[in-house]
Amino acid sequence: MADLRVLVVDDEQLAREELCFLLGQAGGIEIVGQAKDGVEALRLSGELKPDVVFLDVQMPGLTGFEVARRLLLVDVPPQLVFVTAFDQYAIDAFSVNAVDYVLKPVDADRLEQTLDRVRQRVVPPSASAQLPLSPADLERVVEAVQARQGRRDQLAVRVGERFILVQAEEVVHASVIDETIIVATQTIAGTSNYRTLDELQTRLDPAVFWRVHRSHLVNITKIKEIVPWFSRNYLLKMKDAKTTEIPVSRAQTRRLKDHLQL
Repeated sequence: MADLRVLVVDDEQLAREELCFLLGQAGGIEIVGQAKDGVEALRLSGELKPDVVFLDVQMPGLTGFEVARRLLLVDVPPQLVFVTAFDQYAIDAFSVNAVDYVLKPVDADRLEQTLDRVRQRVVPPSASAQLPLSPADLERVVEAVQARQGRRDQLAVRVGERFILVQAEEVVHASVIDETIIVATQTIAGTSNYRTLDELQTRLDPAVFWRVHRSHLVNITKIKEIVPWFSRNYLLKMKDAKTTEIPVSRAQTRRLKDHLQL
């Protein structure tokens, strides 16, 4: 019998499906609903009364934080777990009261830790327990994340002996070549001090920067052309100086087709 009733909220269907799969693998979970935006999340939470809501932070319309503010106003608010791509410095702010976080891409072991924390907090309404995240605590979380986000807008790219600061949205793609992270804009290409693409990815907007291949991260707003490749996959011609061709993995091909209506 399930011990936790869960509502999953994310504007990306594949992200919802992946998280639901991992929750199912964890065991003891009943996924009572899925919501594609904040408005639907509020409606379903009111109807279904989940024990915990997994909330994507970055969604169009109502953000995860805005949804959380409203959920905290109900008589018996659910536990809140933010699903985020923010880096570790900002994520430290989430470790207050009952709130926890899951970092994208979701790691199964980390998810188990989150579920253990939630289970310790979920008790019958009549019992005495530590209350979920308060509005004041949530405001501190939002302020900490926004402050950190303001310092994430620029990246340092090494070209020769110089370090050139570029705006994050100027990045066309980043790739692992000979164990080195290469970052390209429309005018320059150089190395980055980030050790892995995972580390770099946490510094960028997950709605814009997609990991289309284990060795490639692309800005989907800077794709010049999509070329059919073998086995029904694609090559992306990017808008950098060399019109670099980047392969799309089989797992990411479906996501790309859905997003671009191919």
